[in-house]
Amino acid sequence: MYQYVIHPKKGSEDKYTAMDLRTMQDWIVARQLYGTPGIAEVNSFGGILKQYEVSVNPDRLRAMGVTIPDVFDALGKNNENTGGAYIDKKPNAYFIRGIGLVSSLEDVRNIVIKTDANGVPVFVRDVAQVQFGGAVRYGALTYNGQKEAVGGVVMMLKGSNSFEVVSKVKVKMETIRKSLPADIEIESFLDRTDLVERAISTVQTNLIEGALIVVFVLVLFLGNLRAGLIVASAIPLSMLFALGMMQLFGVSANLMSLGAIDFGLIVDGAVIIVEATMHHLGLRKTVGRMTQAEMDQEVFVSASRIRNSAAFGEIIILIVYIPILTLIGIEGKMFGPMAQTVGFAIMGALLLSLTYIPMMCALFLPKNISHKKNFSDRLMDFFQRIYAPVISGLVCFKRVVTATLVLFAASVFLFTRMGGEFIPQLQEGDYVSIVFPPQGTSLSQSVETSMQAMRIIKQFPEVNLVVGKTGSAEVPTDPMPPEATDR
Repeated sequence: MYQYVIHPKKGSEDKYTAMDLRTMQDWIVARQLYGTPGIAEVNSFGGILKQYEVSVNPDRLRAMGVTIPDVFDALGKNNENTGGAYIDKKPNAYFIRGIGLVSSLEDVRNIVIKTDANGVPVFVRDVAQVQFGGAVRYGALTYNGQKEAVGGVVMMLKGSNSFEVVSKVKVKMETIRKSLPADIEIESFLDRTDLVERAISTVQTNLIEGALIVVFVLVLFLGNLRAGLIVASAIPLSMLFALGMMQLFGVSANLMSLGAIDFGLIVDGAVIIVEATMHHLGLRKTVGRMTQAEMDQEVFVSASRIRNSAAFGEIIILIVYIPILTLIGIEGKMFGPMAQTVGFAIMGALLLSLTYIPMMCALFLPKNISHKKNFSDRLMDFFQRIYAPVISGLVCFKRVVTATLVLFAASVFLFTRMGGEFIPQLQEGDYVSIVFPPQGTSLSQSVETSMQAMRIIKQFPEVNLVVGKTGSAEVPTDPMPPEATDR
């Protein structure tokens, strides 16, 4: 959920080695991050893992009468803490323990392996050379094609909120920066919150634009601002109902579940009720202002007549999503929440169309009955004048069936040549490319080739940062061969 790179600032590249950077990562950065709630593990990547090396001399081993198992036993026994009992001195208890951890190379050199026949101790320094070294490298991390660096991969506990955990990691990083030298920089190159914010922005844009378009179309074709707003008010209420059901059934609100909501489906039942009410009011022969009781009766009559049709239409739409709920595996995990969310929203819209919408019509629709044509009526008359002659001409045209089949075949041909995507698009802003040199390429050669490719990619002005991970870390959470590099 969060990945970062540690590297020296410009001008300090020669001051720190790959071992120094890795030591900072393991003993300063990672150890402080482990105290952050929601973190499962912090994996280090790149650099050279610092080790205490004891390089034995076979000739000295034979001369001193020492074997390699003797050296192993001596190093193990002299690098451990030993617990004892405790002394009871009321009111305190004093615990006894022996601290035997080595803290320097000199401590390792002075470890006694054995004592010879003359009582002379044989030290580690007598049979071996003690020095700092590095573990065998199976991976490396490069930065912008310029230098090797050290990185870390923060892994989240299953079931945690990624946005909250990453926010806590960012706050912790500000404290960690103060613990590092002034010329060392920590730079994140993968942040889950960026993806979450882009997903939220995409869903927010889709919902707002869809709602505005629906409101505009409703007001335009219903010819009444109040009627359009009454229908549009069903959108947030249906979404509120859907969110409550999602919380109840544990459905996550993500790009797939919320981005697939069609407001046209949600307001379908409300449109039928409102349009039937306005049509029924338009058929009244009496002109003038109605009382509230008369308005309630008119709305009740019109809604009762059209109620079955409105409910039946919503149920048909719900049935369409049933096959999606039968999907299993990855397909079920991807598209199941979408079908559930849409189903919840439609059920909410159905309940609103039978209860809330008639009540709002009775309260807020104009009670003054007038038979004057409004803009919507004139617009429909315009379309009717165009539509009627076209239909009359097509009915008289004997080859209309043949022409229809030709147009259908042409549309099928064009459909097969068109590109399309079923999943909503999300511009993450991060791209991953993998380079595979010939199998068996050494790690050093893979790093050199990777840095060349990174320098080419970095030349594009749209590229902000390029980080390459070659091979695997000591903890291979993402196992890759030494010749493979992803960036």
